Amino acid sequence: MATRHTRIVERVLTRLKLKQLRLLVAVGKHRSIQNAAAEMNISQPAATKMIKDLELDFEVQLFERTNRGVVPTVFGETLIRHGKLIFAQVGNAAQELDDLMEGSSGRVVIGTLLAASPRLLPIAVERTMAERPNLALKIIEGTNEVLMPALRSGEIDLVVGRLPTHRHRDEITQEKLFDECIVAVVGPQHPLAGQPGLHFEDLKPYGWIMPPLETTLRRQMDRFFVDRDQFHPPTIFESLSYLTNRAILQHRDLISLLPAHVPEQDIASGTLARLDWTVPFGSGPVGVSHRGIDRLSPAGAEVLAALKAAARTLSPH
Repeated sequence: MATRHTRIVERVLTRLKLKQLRLLVAVGKHRSIQNAAAEMNISQPAATKMIKDLELDFEVQLFERTNRGVVPTVFGETLIRHGKLIFAQVGNAAQELDDLMEGSSGRVVIGTLLAASPRLLPIAVERTMAERPNLALKIIEGTNEVLMPALRSGEIDLVVGRLPTHRHRDEITQEKLFDECIVAVVGPQHPLAGQPGLHFEDLKPYGWIMPPLETTLRRQMDRFFVDRDQFHPPTIFESLSYLTNRAILQHRDLISLLPAHVPEQDIASGTLARLDWTVPFGSGPVGVSHRGIDRLSPAGAEVLAALKAAARTLSPH
């Protein structure tokens, strides 16, 4: 006897149309069947019937009518997410075919966090381009809050950097590449540059460059400051841009916390200085996140292999 799961899968494979999924995503976006129907140039009764057919096929209620419009149920949200992934995959397939027609050897979209940008990702890109000189690469920089939803929806193939917390782990494969600590850096003119054996009390008179509120490091910094008698820096400059932060540190006596690999070359050249203070938080794994090796294109799998090879060349911190 067929199970409920088998029954639904067989029915959906026979009856499901991409137009139904397009309507489903549109209703989720507009919170209105009428507006979604208008976007797709179909009548509202036809749209209502298509949604009802989906609910019958999947045997769940997809939307609820409220004073805020038509709101997806938990089942609706799940199917909308999978619908977006299907359309993203169709778009990726079309783009990859187009790239192949134009002589490219595939296309990969990589999301990168700060920890991977200066060394890990450039080394991996160089390795990949040596093997696939016609590969079309797109790199997007951001935070986990922005990149992980794009990874889950299929807009991004790989995300490289600090591995996210449990909030992003559903349906995502994480591969640790190495562990990295956080270091405190200043400009070479800073009064604390070159001073040995610093304690947090020595740092208190100075302002800080801090990452955005939505980042894990910022939450750890805030907790650390609260535990230090509700300490509040005299100056706070909030920025995720390393290039901007580096320029500011060279002209103002501020302190910044960064993954150890990020300022490594600037410290070696004397552009920045590492403070002799052990940051008591922030250490964690740097790695790559993706939707599963079986969902990566051959070019995506090659980038993943290049990232692993690049990680082995980086000295531990």
